[in-house]
Amino acid sequence: MIEFSRTLVIIATPAAVIDAFFDQRALAIWWGVKRSLCVPRPLGSYAVEWDPTEWKDDLLGRLGGALHGTVVEYKAGREFFLADAYWLPPEGDPVGPMALEATCSRHAWGAELHVRQSGFEESPRWRRYYEVITPGWETALSALKDLLEKGAAR
Repeated sequence: MIEFSRTLVIIATPAAVIDAFFDQRALAIWWGVKRSLCVPRPLGSYAVEWDPTEWKDDLLGRLGGALHGTVVEYKAGREFFLADAYWLPPEGDPVGPMALEATCSRHAWGAELHVRQSGFEESPRWRRYYEVITPGWETALSALKDLLEKGAAR
């Protein structure tokens, strides 16, 4: 099974880290979303939208579009789990279903965040999806770290 999974330490409280996945302003800064509706509670909606890219991938088409799922589990300041998540590209068929989970615990220097996105079907399109999102997640998580540590939103 192919998935994206990363762990990083952020000099912030676990609550601030988890909150950044649900706050419109923070999501715009670190994940580059143009709009979002993310409800931090079980059965809450989780939807984010990005502008379409001008660049077009041979298998996926233009990137951007929307990601939506359902918050199945939410523990304030500690973790959340999204199920039935789908990426809806600007053109072409959706990719999904997937799961997205984030857990955050105390660390000597702040918070240890673990993010995991999973879901896979054996096909070139799914393989390409993970090839494309991996560097995107790396960039976004780096921006999240910068936002929380350097106060880019302040």
